[in-house]
Amino acid sequence: MTNAQIDAVLTRMQSVLNSVQLKLLKEAMILESAIDIFGQNSCDNTTLLEHFLKAKKVEGCSENTLTYYKSTLQKIDRSISKPFTQIETDDLRDYLDNYEQDHNSSKVTIDNIRRIMSSFFSWLEDEDYIVKSPARRIHRVKTFLKVKETFTDEELEIMRDKCDNERDLAIVDLLASTGMRIGELVKLDRTDVDFTERECIVIGKGNKQRKAYFDARAKLHLLDYLHSRNDSNSALFVTLRSPHKRLNKGGIELRLRELGRRLNISRTHPHKFRRTLATNAIDKGMPIEQVQKLLGHAKIDTTMHYALVNQSNVKASHRRYLE
Repeated sequence: MTNAQIDAVLTRMQSVLNSVQLKLLKEAMILESAIDIFGQNSCDNTTLLEHFLKAKKVEGCSENTLTYYKSTLQKIDRSISKPFTQIETDDLRDYLDNYEQDHNSSKVTIDNIRRIMSSFFSWLEDEDYIVKSPARRIHRVKTFLKVKETFTDEELEIMRDKCDNERDLAIVDLLASTGMRIGELVKLDRTDVDFTERECIVIGKGNKQRKAYFDARAKLHLLDYLHSRNDSNSALFVTLRSPHKRLNKGGIELRLRELGRRLNISRTHPHKFRRTLATNAIDKGMPIEQVQKLLGHAKIDTTMHYALVNQSNVKASHRRYLE
């Protein structure tokens, strides 16, 4: 049955059926015909997933996000073993419950999977592959905010003092003073940096550009590093050994882990610099909206997580105002 035929039937029945009955009739006709309302044959799971990923790519999702979507939905496909168009709410609930138990996953991980489910099946509904998303009745998973560590001022100074080359010192300073994401840092070219204004153009999530700002110390160490290089690579940070290639995320993460291990500083990773900058900015009174802009967060809720980190400040405020 084609789209036009379905509409014709619904038009005829409007005088005798109410809106709820018309909706049920439409659902029944679509399911019975086993085709979508455009008259196309139903797609298999692989094809639907490909179409979905193309749609998300057009919307501006990064390659990392697309890879995460793909792997998550492929796992759901293998586990449930039903056509996506026939999956029901209970199938998704069972999958989330089993995944949490089998992988001992956190509530944050389970809610991330739920969000991907919701995005995918909402897309299927919008594209008229299904009548109603089975993920619609699966609500947001309650998560518990965990206090995460930040670097102390002493730890940052120790790292700066113990870096054994100019490149790593420049990386530590740039991460500490800008709070940029590691994915943003590795994309930087020399031409993206304005030393006069002490700022650089970074490409964040969704390919959105924003300015990141660094301090005078980072400027000096970055200039020292660039002056020490004799290669022609346009990348801001390159490998130490020739041929000098653009440094990737894994390379920076490895160097920081090794540095932290050598100095006995726990959990030394790129995102901890970002969290430290955000926490310090909020502690010193920077308006939350400006911190959001500084970090490139799309939603202020994400930025608000940093406002809940430093318990010592709560203690100090209690003594100052309430004792």
